[in-house]
Amino acid sequence: MEPNARRLWKLLEPIHAVGYFSPEPIALLKEAGYRGYWMGYFAARSAPLGAVPAEVVHAVFYNFAIEHVSRALPDAWTYAPPVAAHEARRTGAVAALRRHLGPLADPDDLSRAASLASRAALGAPPEGRALYAALRSLPVSEDPLTLLWDAATLLREHRGDGHVATLLAAGIGGRESHVFHALANGTSPSVYATSRNIHETEWDALVSGLRSRGLVTDDGHALTDAGRETKARIEATTDDLAQSAYAVLDDAEVDDLITLLRPLTKAVVASGEIPNQSPMGLDLDDVG
Repeated sequence: MEPNARRLWKLLEPIHAVGYFSPEPIALLKEAGYRGYWMGYFAARSAPLGAVPAEVVHAVFYNFAIEHVSRALPDAWTYAPPVAAHEARRTGAVAALRRHLGPLADPDDLSRAASLASRAALGAPPEGRALYAALRSLPVSEDPLTLLWDAATLLREHRGDGHVATLLAAGIGGRESHVFHALANGTSPSVYATSRNIHETEWDALVSGLRSRGLVTDDGHALTDAGRETKARIEATTDDLAQSAYAVLDDAEVDDLITLLRPLTKAVVASGEIPNQSPMGLDLDDVG
């Protein structure tokens, strides 16, 4: 059986991801003044860090090209401050969830799910997790649906910060991590050309670097045994680090949270707004 941290990631990631893919947050970021999707993305996701320069966001996010980040930051802060970006994404994401869930958002079940998820999100260890710690410093909402999105986002970035540390320890660079994951899971390189600006020349260079370390086969189309072992170790360590967030919940509470989240997440996935192939690395067919 999968560890609870992975099961919960699969259920919480789509709830968090409406902030990237649903029309409401995208529209509100545009209304706030940000120019284009990517300026809104970088402004909103990095907003808890404050008006930091592109170099800081590049370091914390890990897998974007500095040129991509620099086209959005720090220019974004001349249009609207970080607080505006965070509130636009948050308000839009909650509106999208409300639309997706409809009558499924039973007040008692939603409040229970939000309470359990928030306890985990606010009780997770912050050391070494810069983006998570910045998010955790922000005020908490009393609205159950907002609280649920906040918790999903906190737990996602807590896991993400741990994943970055694990990739670093394994010697897998940020850009390499996309190629590494794609070769392990059969994700098309076109996904990363669109979402991470990794085009053919850079892709081939990244494959060559991984191949020279014995992680990719000679034809460049798959991982070697050593590559698969490294990938498995990275994912297992990521799960182990993420599990620390759920130490505040007992086994029954974890089971309860999984049960309560399942229909909510399935409703979000059923909307079709979150693409099945994306850099999130989540197979939406495996959710639930």
